[in-house]
Amino acid sequence: MVDEFFFLIQQFRKLMMYNFVIDCNRLKHRGPDWSGLYQHGGFYLAHQRLAIIDPASGDQPLFNEDQAIVVTVNGEIYNHEELRKLLPNHKFRTGSDCDVISHLYEEYGENFVDMLDGMFSFVLLDTRDNSFIVARDAIGITSLYMGWGLDGSVWISSELKGLNDDCEHFECFPPGHLYSSKSGGLRRWYNPLWFSEAIPSTPYDPLALRRAFEKAVIKRLMTDVPFGVLLSGGLDSSLVASVTARHVAGTQAARQWGAHLHSFCVGLENSPDLKAAREVADYLGTIHHEFHFTVQDGIDAIEDVIYHIETYDVTTIRASTPMFLLARKIKALGVKMVISGEGSDEIFGGYLYFHKAPNKEELHSETCRKIKALHQYDCLRANKATSAWGLEARVPFLDKDFINVAMAIDPEWKMIKPGHIEKWVLRKAFDDEEHPYLPKHILYRQKEQFSDGVGYSWIDGLKAHAELHVNDKMMQNAGHIFPHNTPTTKEACYYRMIFERFFPQVIQ
Repeated sequence: MVDEFFFLIQQFRKLMMYNFVIDCNRLKHRGPDWSGLYQHGGFYLAHQRLAIIDPASGDQPLFNEDQAIVVTVNGEIYNHEELRKLLPNHKFRTGSDCDVISHLYEEYGENFVDMLDGMFSFVLLDTRDNSFIVARDAIGITSLYMGWGLDGSVWISSELKGLNDDCEHFECFPPGHLYSSKSGGLRRWYNPLWFSEAIPSTPYDPLALRRAFEKAVIKRLMTDVPFGVLLSGGLDSSLVASVTARHVAGTQAARQWGAHLHSFCVGLENSPDLKAAREVADYLGTIHHEFHFTVQDGIDAIEDVIYHIETYDVTTIRASTPMFLLARKIKALGVKMVISGEGSDEIFGGYLYFHKAPNKEELHSETCRKIKALHQYDCLRANKATSAWGLEARVPFLDKDFINVAMAIDPEWKMIKPGHIEKWVLRKAFDDEEHPYLPKHILYRQKEQFSDGVGYSWIDGLKAHAELHVNDKMMQNAGHIFPHNTPTTKEACYYRMIFERFFPQVIQ
């Protein structure tokens, strides 16, 4: 079940209920299906639900048997059925995948988080001793922020807009971490072998990599609502679509909503992505939905995009705008979940600058750095551009087990050499002559930046628009106006001015 939430813990004072409801409404776009509210003493938990699993009975907050433990969750726990088998003496109130969390806490205490296979941010309140924990998934696929009020209150929210007006200071809650009120601090719960950046030495096994990715995709077909795939026609989204199309026919979702997979693409008219996606969709036999936008459509959406994405990063905003427009169209068709291809470039060194990697040690170090930063860029984009319209994006390349397999490969295999295009190890893993996953020229299509693939005039249009709103004198004074992360281009300054209007505090 995807449950997008706004959660607040108030330790030292109570809020006026009127003000609290206003705060909840700031995040209603993320979960338009139901609203939940729980109060215990000075603690408040509020939840806006986007119902994907068990829409009929999975409303939150969720409780254990005696309602002493309360939890609100944003995410999907893909291994919830296996986890239920570890809890034979517990009675579950719903069929929600997130229902296992309170019961796991009863059995294993704070150390259960690493047992969860999925994407998640949650807050759990133990009313027996008024303690609480906060946790975020390994890579930061779901968004989460933490803030502190002048009175000592602690606030947790899926988005900045839930904290901005009420907190003296707030910051991004780090991925793979847990906060415990008992210890009063953060600790890392996610500690894979690759995280130390020691150079791995496992020989490349294309079949092992292929099987790991197929498993990652298949587990994300868990849904009780209509779904589809985002398809740009590039390698990553095309592999996601291909694996999904092969397995969708046997899923519960297919039996309920139809065996034909729906695919979605967005771009300026005649853009590279539209052409490539159409070809892949024809090859896979998906029901394909192609949406066009104009440069002016994108410019008109920029303020809404920055409000929802909550960043002033230039590349992220460029790429988020078409995705934001696409998500709106997808939701209008009645689809509530899509599978997307984020994360592959970071894991396999897919960006074109990886051609310059001088050796395998530096390539591996850079892939580690890029994965650790995903929550600030591509994960943030995928989560918030879709959540703006009550749509969920699932990202199989960021599956914990798949990352472990991919990051254990000796990085010598990931080096870009003569005859080896970027991400060669991934392409080769799906180069099946007998049962092709994709046409050869798609499988070996060179990387396009998403914001280029949707149409090359998109970037030029954004720069020209920024020129109209930011003059040379404003740029000369940019260091005084924005001493933290000073913008160096007019486009960056334009985005920063909009961001500061919505979120005047600086995130540390």
